[in-house]
This record gives sequence, C-alpha cells and structure tokens, in this order.
Amino acid sequence: MNMAKIVVNPRILGGKPIVEGTRISVEFVLDLLASGVNEDEILEDYPHLTEEDIHACLRYAAHSFRNEVYLELEAAQ
Repeated sequence: MNMAKIVVNPRILGGKPIVEGTRISVEFVLDLLASGVNEDEILEDYPHLTEEDIHACLRYAAHSFRNEVYLELEAAQ
C-alpha cells in the first residue's frame, strides 16, 4: 500500500497525519469529503493538492480502520 504521501511530524499540527509538503491534515481532507465537497472543488480551493493526495488520504483512513475492534455502545440516559 502506497501511503508515502502521508507523513507525520510531531512539530506540524501536533503530529496529525498530513499530506506531505503541506500543513493539510488527512482529517481535514476527510471532513471536506464527508461534508459533500467533491474532489474537483478541493483541488480548485487547494491547488497545491493533487488527486493522488486526496486518494492517499482515503487509503490512509481505510488502512487505519483495518484492525479496529468495534464495541456496541449504549446511549447515555
């Protein structure tokens, strides 16, 4: 799996995973996509990002959930 475009540096954004060469976090890109912003809009608003950068963020997120254990939580009463 190629995630070379995603890096972690404790001196940038508190060590959050970011797109290499930027201060844009994987979390931020995922939030944009989740809120309905499409890839073309992201690339227009952030011209230093590439389509491959966006896909690297998605791969990173998918990879981070691979070995997660999910527990059913009860609603607070």
